[in-house]
Amino acid sequence: MPMPPVAKRVPRVDVLHGETLRDDYAWLRDKDDPEVLAHLRAENAYTDAVLKPTEAFQAALYAEMLARIKEDDRTVPFRRGDWLYSSRTEKGKQYPIYCRKRSLEAPEEVTLDLNVLAEGHPFCALGAAAVSDDGVRLAYTIDFTGFREFTLYVKNLATGALEPDRIERVASLAWTADPAILFYVTEDAAKRPHRLWRHRLGATADELVYEEPDELFRLGVARSRSLAYVFAVSGSHTATEARWLRAAEPGGPWRLIAPRERDHEYEVEHGTGPGGDLFYLRTNGGGRRNFRLVTAPVADPSPERWTELIAHREDVMLENVDVFAGYYVVQERVDGLPRLRVTELAGGATHHVAFPEPAYEVAPDANAEFVTPKYRFRYQSFITPLSVFDYDMASRERVLLKRTEVLGGYDPTRYRSERVHATAADGTRVPIALVRLKDAPRDGTSPMLLTGYGAYGLPYPVTFASSRLSLLDRGVTVAIAHVRGGGELGKRWHDAGRMLAKRNSFTDFIAAADFLVAERYTARDRLVVEGGSAGGLLIGAVLNLRPDLCRAALLRVPFVDVLATMLDESLPLTVGEFEEWGNPKVRAHYDLMKTYCPYTNLAARAYPAILVKTSVHDSQVMFWEPAKWVARLRTLKTDDHPLLLKTNLDAGHGGSSGRYDALRELALDYAFVLGQLGRAPAGT
Repeated sequence: MPMPPVAKRVPRVDVLHGETLRDDYAWLRDKDDPEVLAHLRAENAYTDAVLKPTEAFQAALYAEMLARIKEDDRTVPFRRGDWLYSSRTEKGKQYPIYCRKRSLEAPEEVTLDLNVLAEGHPFCALGAAAVSDDGVRLAYTIDFTGFREFTLYVKNLATGALEPDRIERVASLAWTADPAILFYVTEDAAKRPHRLWRHRLGATADELVYEEPDELFRLGVARSRSLAYVFAVSGSHTATEARWLRAAEPGGPWRLIAPRERDHEYEVEHGTGPGGDLFYLRTNGGGRRNFRLVTAPVADPSPERWTELIAHREDVMLENVDVFAGYYVVQERVDGLPRLRVTELAGGATHHVAFPEPAYEVAPDANAEFVTPKYRFRYQSFITPLSVFDYDMASRERVLLKRTEVLGGYDPTRYRSERVHATAADGTRVPIALVRLKDAPRDGTSPMLLTGYGAYGLPYPVTFASSRLSLLDRGVTVAIAHVRGGGELGKRWHDAGRMLAKRNSFTDFIAAADFLVAERYTARDRLVVEGGSAGGLLIGAVLNLRPDLCRAALLRVPFVDVLATMLDESLPLTVGEFEEWGNPKVRAHYDLMKTYCPYTNLAARAYPAILVKTSVHDSQVMFWEPAKWVARLRTLKTDDHPLLLKTNLDAGHGGSSGRYDALRELALDYAFVLGQLGRAPAGT
């Protein structure tokens, strides 16, 4: 099948800093234009035709991945008030069913069945959800488009009927102690959460409590674990301002904890301690970039009243704190690896919870109860499936409640997980986590899939996926390059890969790939690189810098038109992300962006084989970015390697919402990857 024709219309021309910016494919932005939809469908048809020989292989991959999954399954119940809450899946159904019981032996009550809600909709995603203190009503938000435009509903759990309340564009919500009153936050036209409202059930007009005027800041509302307070938090990428309200006084005044200031982020929770009620704050003001932990009296939480519990440390990132009636638990990251630190409030005794593997992920699970001796967490690694533990904070006993079952005889001893380091050009050590068959040769013959992200200070999690076994069992090594811009080594690791330091993310990834080739984990003609969203920017920039780096690339919802997107302040996320990428209206930011913007820097050269995935209802990376990138690359590339664009016409940033549909999408990705690596059946 011939490649889709690349249509050109009157180009868009802008002038910035005395330079002309020409965009021949700006017309692809208009998804209401029938020709745009026709273009996307033509690209889909071309991709389907090119990959048609892999259809049987895709079906086989889907079947083997599905065969590893326990389709009828249930999460570990957690207690909140008088109920035990959990969710379950049923064979053949795309979505989870949320339910609760009075006790483990009591009959089940379904609170929300997403399969029922999804009927007649190609997409369905649950956003926020919270049950009123009396357990009678469930407030929840649902999106049926993929554009993350959530509508708030209230369900009476006693009768099963929906209340008349309907509120559009809700980003977060929190009940008060009064079961008839809740707070919610709505978005503006650019999808920025900015207005906090007080809502009484059944009311047709709500009270605007607070409006966040600064476009850099996004507003959210949440309830404390103790249920005593409601917090309204305005946050940018670099600063925070939090307000609090007593949950028992929903009409009362909101009070400020600490005013926003440059480069000061903080998070707040409620607990107790000497002297009574305290706010616990994870704060990085005063240049303490990796955060410290302080308390503040609720009566006067101003910064001059703060008492330090955990000091700032340059080599330890304080990532999260969970506060309970008798303990607090801090999640820290040391040399890129997470650990838990448990402290008893009464005596101040502290201990750490250790984990054995070279690379792993630990995160809090559902810890809804304030008065409890137990802390629930999730542990997983490349080799260990997701495991839920209850940890007794007094006795230090760790009880495994559930480990995700992998059907088909999964044997973890067949695989080896490693953590190694590449050295960047400036001498920086870049961590790499990888997993492979234990007997995989290290002689340059093993194929590899290398991924990365490197943005927003987010660590790339080292998680388990039974679907990944379809790569590993075919001899493919899977690796993560923890490049600068992420949060693996704390805030300074983030700082070293954002704004004017952004190019470090790309050169770190290249250094990681070069290291893995030099150490004979793989070879260039056996390497596929992959990234999604901001990770798609990473891969797009790397392909321009080093198109010889790999055999093929997979880009999912890639942020590849940085200059044009950051110039359009009407788009979701743009203004707020001036603190991550920069503002191209600032000359220094523009000069740096134009050196790496993947779309801007496409050139007449040979590129590897490329598969690009996007979704037409994506609200975070607009579909036209990858569509434009592919269209322009088609006119420039000098090779005959496949260049494929696959657009989901019914989904958003995360792809298909149903679990079976998502698995089929992954089967297509794996068929492409394995085909490029020579690990697909003959004839595909």
